[in-house]
Amino acid sequence: MSGKSQKPQGYESAMAELEQIVADMESGQLALEDSLVAYKRGAELLAFCRGRLEAAQQQVRVLEDGMLKELAVGENS
Repeated sequence: MSGKSQKPQGYESAMAELEQIVADMESGQLALEDSLVAYKRGAELLAFCRGRLEAAQQQVRVLEDGMLKELAVGENS
């Protein structure tokens, strides 16, 4: 298990790496030290994915708010 600390390329690549880490850990074939490294990397990936999801949700809220305001103004005309 390599101790990657680099930032993932994107959400999808982070999820794929996280899924692989989970599979490796569930297999029970990792040594204790490798399990600790995998757990740390998984936590980093989870935080990255959560951040990306929260940013996307915020963008959707902003877009919806803008669209709803435009519709409300257009309906009153």
